Amino acid sequence: MGLLTILKKMKHKEHCCGSLTFLYGGLDNAGKTTILKKFNGEDVSMISPTLGFNIKTLEHRGNYFESTDGLVWVVDSADRLRLEDCRKELSALLLEERLAGATLLVFANKQDLPGALSKDAIREVLTLDDIKTHHWCIVGCSAVTGENLKVTASY
Repeated sequence: MGLLTILKKMKHKEHCCGSLTFLYGGLDNAGKTTILKKFNGEDVSMISPTLGFNIKTLEHRGNYFESTDGLVWVVDSADRLRLEDCRKELSALLLEERLAGATLLVFANKQDLPGALSKDAIREVLTLDDIKTHHWCIVGCSAVTGENLKVTASY
């Protein structure tokens, strides 16, 4: 299913049923906080690592699973050494029963960095084509420059 179709489906749900809840996940230093700040129009030039949970997004992970409409998984496309860990964490998260039915959006972040893997390479490493339990889409982006973030936020 393409990104446009997924987002239109979610927009319809938002229109008829109220707000949507997204759970942001990914390994440390993937760019989750930077993406959220960019979406909110905040300055992203001075971001320090987030310890624990970002209070703006969630207070306790377990309580948010049951009302989650979408899972946004952020990948550091330039960190080749941790991609296998990233794949394992995502796979484990998708087994969570309370996330059944949640749409998965993967941000292949840091596309602006030299040596970053393309979104297609990230798709292969994460074995996204094997995911049959969730609708999913992958977007190459840069949280720092905002590349490809506006198109996803506008829906």
